[in-house]
Amino acid sequence: MNKRGVLIVISGPSGAGKGTICKALLEKHDDLYLSVSATTREPRKGEVHGVNYYFLTKDEFRKRIDRNDFLEWAEVYENFYGTPRSSVDKMLDEGKNVILEIDIQGALKVKENCEDGVFIFILPPSMEELKQRIINRGSETPESLMRRFTSAYQEINYISKYNYGVINDKVEDAVVKIENILVAEQCRVDRIKDDILTDRKEV
Repeated sequence: MNKRGVLIVISGPSGAGKGTICKALLEKHDDLYLSVSATTREPRKGEVHGVNYYFLTKDEFRKRIDRNDFLEWAEVYENFYGTPRSSVDKMLDEGKNVILEIDIQGALKVKENCEDGVFIFILPPSMEELKQRIINRGSETPESLMRRFTSAYQEINYISKYNYGVINDKVEDAVVKIENILVAEQCRVDRIKDDILTDRKEV
């Protein structure tokens, strides 16, 4: 029987590099799987149902909310987004390790539903570096830049709700730290005690 996989929830302020880290982890490890979110927005060109998102109608989404089918969900700009409980549970039950890249409010909701999840907060090397990364995107107005920067200050206060904090100075170093966290989590007694006890009974 497969050991249950580990759910790795990665959050952090805009500009901290969450997406880059997750992409690097997934490219490096074929035993890591990205959780696919559900949404009610229209598919963009090239997006595939079940790969990029599960595309649902608003009625379908609301019915799933009523059935408690989401680990977390939110309404953003008149569309719904959520993390399907069944697909995550299926992968974990198959022994697969699952990465969920999500905003902080969503992560805290997942934490209420998944006590055995591993919650990792990605931090920038400094707030000045964070500001520079956001500026370098070239997509922010002075007003939106200030909003993002103010929001980042507020979001960092939530780090105490997480299990681990990883400073993203260099992506490759941050990836190694997360790899080490995963190895440590897989050795936790509360994850392996059933297997140990089973092995002892068979001796």
